[in-house]
Amino acid sequence: MKFTSGLLAIAMMAVPAVNAAPPQQSSQTVVPPPWAYPVNPPDDKPPADDGPHSVPNSSKSFTRPQILDTFNVPDWHPEDHPAMPDVVEHGRKPAVRACGYCHLPTGLGRPENASVAGLSADYIVEQVAEFKSGARKSSEPKMQPPNAMIAAAKGATDEDVKIAAQYFASLKLKPWVKVVEATTVPKTRVSATMLIQDVGAGSEPLGNRIIELPEDLSRARLRDSASGFVAYVPPGSIQKGEAIVTSGGGGKTVRCAICHGPELHGIGPVPPLAGRSATYIFRQLFDIQQGTRNGEWTALMYEPLAKLSQDDLISIAAYLASLNP
Repeated sequence: MKFTSGLLAIAMMAVPAVNAAPPQQSSQTVVPPPWAYPVNPPDDKPPADDGPHSVPNSSKSFTRPQILDTFNVPDWHPEDHPAMPDVVEHGRKPAVRACGYCHLPTGLGRPENASVAGLSADYIVEQVAEFKSGARKSSEPKMQPPNAMIAAAKGATDEDVKIAAQYFASLKLKPWVKVVEATTVPKTRVSATMLIQDVGAGSEPLGNRIIELPEDLSRARLRDSASGFVAYVPPGSIQKGEAIVTSGGGGKTVRCAICHGPELHGIGPVPPLAGRSATYIFRQLFDIQQGTRNGEWTALMYEPLAKLSQDDLISIAAYLASLNP
């Protein structure tokens, strides 16, 4: 504890003075990029149920209605994690979905939410409190997962939050997102709160975007916690992101390691960044920059993000996601 406190003290001295107030909202609204904030179309429907489903390396089987039940986690690989506490496996009706449903029993999560495995319990508790207070919101108010998290934070008891936080903090973040630089990507559409390949629609230029897709769509639809994702990022973005993260990008910002640790694995209440979803990282940086995500420790990010462009945020996210957790 003394070691962590010492590191934090050093970090705080190295960071420029932090503005106490969140960034001022510009009179010209910055539209959240749709690729980072997927919103379900009105006609989005799950695939028809064609009987019990299975996935590789699992003896389990579930029907589609079971897979869609947000109060009962479809746990395909129980051997991959400790026994889930009740709030993680079943939630608390009516508002608190099973934590492991969205974030998966392994805590690895999906691009539309967060990888919570390996975050400190104190950090998780703090973030739930900020969802509950309204300090943490999404720049896209129609995006479903952040709204579900706000509802869960308001419906959960302090004990629920503590138990779930301790469970996810006990897990280890594993390699889960493969980062690939590309000039073209499959055309996509939104379904079940995530981007998926629009089969038969061909490909299109990636441009200045991150397109994060399931490695195996059928397994992702079944919420298989052993099937990860691929993040397509612009050519050169990983190297550009490395320069910004490790040296401050020529004065644009400060080195991320000052607060997030030498290998970006976090220090105390400052979260680890390495190896997490590129889309998620971008979304959080954008939310903080736009003033829609706030909080006590979030305030430390206001000044480091102030001079960064959206392309810079994409490059930072590409580099961080490419690192070993």
